[in-house]
Amino acid sequence: MNTYPFHHLPHTFLMLLATWTIVAQASDLAREQRWANEIVDTIIDGDAINLNDGSHDFLGIYTEATKASQRAAIIMHGTGVHPNWQQVVQPLRTGLTAHGWNTLSIQMPILASDAEHMAYPALYPSEVPARINAAISYLHNKGIKHIVLIGHSQGSLMGAYYLGRQSQGVAALVAIGMSCNLSDTMMNAASSLKTIRLPVLDLYGSDDLATVINDKSACATAAKAAGNTRYTKKMVAGANHFFDGKNKELLDIVANWLNSLPK
Repeated sequence: MNTYPFHHLPHTFLMLLATWTIVAQASDLAREQRWANEIVDTIIDGDAINLNDGSHDFLGIYTEATKASQRAAIIMHGTGVHPNWQQVVQPLRTGLTAHGWNTLSIQMPILASDAEHMAYPALYPSEVPARINAAISYLHNKGIKHIVLIGHSQGSLMGAYYLGRQSQGVAALVAIGMSCNLSDTMMNAASSLKTIRLPVLDLYGSDDLATVINDKSACATAAKAAGNTRYTKKMVAGANHFFDGKNKELLDIVANWLNSLPK
């Protein structure tokens, strides 16, 4: 299997990078590389692309709409996985193209497989905005200006964090399985929703994680505090956190909501 073309770094620099990663909680680049090696050759729909966040390369998968379109969705996966993850991410990455949307699914920063969920906020300030900005720049260079963010689980928290601090011309956020009352401010989407006035679809399942279901009032309260009249909360009956067995319903809801937005 071919190795995905990340920068060729000297051995001594890789050793320093590994040490820095442990101290500063940067993304696990070796794990990202392993994911890339595993999935790039298996992609059927879309093209693997090389993005750069200003510090290092990371994987993206760009998939064109079935008909020419100037709209694109940046898709962000959940904790510790990759941009072609078979639950939620891959169905939206490929399915939205038939509804008039180009998609760019990107590798978000990840930690080691045994890392605690609450270790992730250390990645947010320096790595999340840089990766989203790199994805936006790639789309702008293709002449695409109408851009939305779609995030699942941790990816939804990262999207909310980004939009709570900058917009960069993003038109809307679809947050799937988003928690709003976690103890860390950066991962607490409610703190971000208090400043977001863009259209937001807050989508979750009736059988979602308890931390998602129990927090929905906090999400709505935060959006109300922001004066965001374009916040929509929607529960899908029978859906779990990964929308297993609900791919068509997930796609239809997201596509219909996105296509209801002003172009």
